[in-house]
Amino acid sequence: MSDSPSPKISSTRMPALRSVLHPEKFVRTKIVIGALVVAVIVFVVAGTFDPRTASTAGATPPVGLGSAAPFAVLAGTTITNTGPTVIRGDLGLYPGTAITGFPPGIQATGVTDDTDAVASLAKNDATTAFLDAAGRTPDTVVGPDLGGQTLVPGVYSGSSSMAITGTLTLDAQGDPNAVFIFQAGSTLITASNSVVALENGAQACNIFWEVGSSLTLGTTSSFSGTVFSLTSSTLNTGATVAGRIIALNGAVTLDDNLITVPTCAAVLPTTTTTVAATTTSTAVGGTTTSTAGGTTTTTTGGSTSTSIVVGAVTTTTSTPGGTTTTALGSGTTPTTGSGGSPSTIPLGAPQTGLGGTVGLGVWPDLFIALGAFIVAAFAGLFLFEVRRRNQDMSSGPRDSSRET
Repeated sequence: MSDSPSPKISSTRMPALRSVLHPEKFVRTKIVIGALVVAVIVFVVAGTFDPRTASTAGATPPVGLGSAAPFAVLAGTTITNTGPTVIRGDLGLYPGTAITGFPPGIQATGVTDDTDAVASLAKNDATTAFLDAAGRTPDTVVGPDLGGQTLVPGVYSGSSSMAITGTLTLDAQGDPNAVFIFQAGSTLITASNSVVALENGAQACNIFWEVGSSLTLGTTSSFSGTVFSLTSSTLNTGATVAGRIIALNGAVTLDDNLITVPTCAAVLPTTTTTVAATTTSTAVGGTTTSTAGGTTTTTTGGSTSTSIVVGAVTTTTSTPGGTTTTALGSGTTPTTGSGGSPSTIPLGAPQTGLGGTVGLGVWPDLFIALGAFIVAAFAGLFLFEVRRRNQDMSSGPRDSSRET
């Protein structure tokens, strides 16, 4: 049995085949394919990138308070009060000698732990929190007076004393979990009528002051955050605090003050519903009816709000107490509650000016991928041309009859 002849390539196909297999054209083909691969990779990565999570990936974690969390005032030696001070939180002393001035001071909420085991544990946890705050790596070294500044979340350090004259604004930039930590090398002193103002979601529960010696709050000043002073804390007449006053080794002196333990507002989960025609969902205290392409009517505890529905995807967030906020797909949803105020725009969403959001879809990712393809292709072709020219220069003139 004879072997069958091997197949032969038609002479009419040879020029095309030689054109494809030509070394220079083959390298160019590989460059284009490589650029396409780079573009696909960039598109996939860009599609999975979420600037909202990226912005918080390196966020400063809060200082853990442990059992010291419920205490409005915690001192190491004495707690002394003058006038009708109001405390909303626990009072604690360890290992001190006396708590005086209640009455006329009032503890509106909480309990008093005077040199007992609860106060001892809270004191230990407060010391741990102090060391935690003091050990954080500072993002920014600040001058002695913080007044008149607007600061974003982070760790701020002062080598010696800190002061607040006028208004210090803390801007959370839309992140309710944003943390501010201040490290004062020695004293922290606020001027009379000074204010620590909170903006764009900043919360007093996420503000911490580590003071190397003593704290002094000026008359009728308004202060926010938890203060760990290594020695004493003095609040002058009329000073108010949304936070905690903790003097680890010294006394706390009060004079007609208001101190309230802060609580962090919960960030509630969001549920997404695809609307085919009409969707009815139950909210706390009322019923929300959504119609795709029409309107959304929210009945909450006897009040009604109406919002325009654009698109077919409805995102509904329910909060305790019966408030329902609705935002839809990539469209806009101007929503007003019973008081007529616009709903809060979700973190990271582009603002429309109507209380809603605008979805950009995949177009930014496509443009990024296209740009990556063009850059990679031109870079590859440029490098190939440089290499070819170098080879030409080193090998001398080529025989043009061999190129075909």
